[in-house]
Amino acid sequence: MRGTGQGTGTGAGRVAAAAAAALVAVCGCTVQPAGADGQQRAPVRIDVSGAPPAPQPSQPPQAPRPSQPPQPSRPQPPAPSQPPSDDRPSPGRRPSAPPVPPAAPVLWSRGDTGRDVRELQARLRQIEWLFDGPTGTYDDLTERAVRGFQGKRGLPPTGRTDTVTWQRLLGMTREPGWWDLYLMGGQPAAAPDARCLTGRVLCVSKSSRTLRWMIDGRTVTTLPVRFGSDAAPTREGVFQVYWKSRHHWSTLYDTPMPYAMFFSGGQAVHYSADFAARGYAGASHGCVNVRDEAAIAELYRQVRNGDKVVVYR
Repeated sequence: MRGTGQGTGTGAGRVAAAAAAALVAVCGCTVQPAGADGQQRAPVRIDVSGAPPAPQPSQPPQAPRPSQPPQPSRPQPPAPSQPPSDDRPSPGRRPSAPPVPPAAPVLWSRGDTGRDVRELQARLRQIEWLFDGPTGTYDDLTERAVRGFQGKRGLPPTGRTDTVTWQRLLGMTREPGWWDLYLMGGQPAAAPDARCLTGRVLCVSKSSRTLRWMIDGRTVTTLPVRFGSDAAPTREGVFQVYWKSRHHWSTLYDTPMPYAMFFSGGQAVHYSADFAARGYAGASHGCVNVRDEAAIAELYRQVRNGDKVVVYR
């Protein structure tokens, strides 16, 4: 009977252990064995819902080896300051380049004509960038002179006179006089004298240095002329052409006087090679000089003996 009782007790113990294991799996708690006083202890709850605890290292961490000291951390450079949000370029777009200043406005260039071009040429003559007399036409010589002036002063050598070039030239030169502007002639003709308004007249103005060839008050042609010096002035008044000499030679001054039209003693209207070369830098011995040979050749063809000559201021 004892053996039966022990078997029964052993089987009952196994059943109880299995039940306890099932209870642990379901409820997450462990049944504690009885204490010394034979009393059961309260179960201890174990939380199995979270992640399992990290395994503990089997060996404590080793200290770094002497041959490999820890490297000090390098200081990081400060982050660049950001511009205000409204100045930041939009994503994907490069900042625009600074605007290029506009070129100075051009006042005169090749092909222009007029009194302003004459003044430009006269001022260029003052500083020896141009040697020909002012013509009033912006030609290749004027363009070359402007380009040289610009290059000498660090300006863009375009050959065109812009506002910057003009202001620099004004600062280096003086206001040109009337005859500086018309050194080689071409000045506007003065109003004709009242004595020139009838008939066929060579109307000569000393004030504007011009000769009008007029027929019955109508101007046929106008030519620049020069006169005698203070020592040998051209006489003023009303005269007539009394002699024409196509290939005349002055025996008094030993000089040619082609296309001569005499009106007062030895004074005549004629072509002058010196006037053509030097302009108003020279003077005649009292004659009325013409510098345009083709023009005076045509004038000589039209003028007749007996035509009136009026010389006035």
